[in-house]
Amino acid sequence: MIDLSPPWLAPYRQQAQRVVAALKRGASVAQALNDELRTAEPIRLAAGALSFVDAARLPAGRAYESHIALTAEVPTRDNRHDLFNGLVWLRFPALKRRLNELQAAEIAAHGVGSARGPLRDALTLFDENGALLSAPAGLAGALRQRDWPRLFITEREAWREAELTLVGHALLDKLTAPRKPITAHVLIVDRGADPLAQFSADRLAAKPFAVLPVLGVPGVVSHPVV
Repeated sequence: MIDLSPPWLAPYRQQAQRVVAALKRGASVAQALNDELRTAEPIRLAAGALSFVDAARLPAGRAYESHIALTAEVPTRDNRHDLFNGLVWLRFPALKRRLNELQAAEIAAHGVGSARGPLRDALTLFDENGALLSAPAGLAGALRQRDWPRLFITEREAWREAELTLVGHALLDKLTAPRKPITAHVLIVDRGADPLAQFSADRLAAKPFAVLPVLGVPGVVSHPVV
């Protein structure tokens, strides 16, 4: 169903193995994720304990992010994209909660128009395709400058001191069929700092992301890619 061996799935592997096993027994994606939720401390949102529900529970005309904030329900389809979304919720609930709080507040303030606006656009981009990187200054600088030879060759050994975590569920979905052009939108965080401190509305609206060709990172490629 899903190859869970690639190194970028290491943060998710333990929970994903149990969720995938439930899917193989015939559970829906929402049911499998809820089964995993019951084995740990509840994920709390302002509206209550998080749960995954069939996507049909999303009322017509209500924004997806608003529904989560109002009900603590995550509308979930039976597909790989929503499976990865659920796995990120399970593994990094504080990050997903923060993204949802910012989205819902922006929708409450400005409604849903033909364009998301700078903040919602940045939040959606990171939620779908984001990664977090804590790295030595030289490595982080090379990434910001898109100095690829320095990033992947000169600073290669510095990657041993870096921590790269892929958190975008669409990114994880794309990497089930790895291709060299796949990139992540990376938020660089200070080493030892709380990543959530980086998630202010003003900062994110400026789209402070660096673009990283994920499969160029030493140690990430575990099998041939296109």
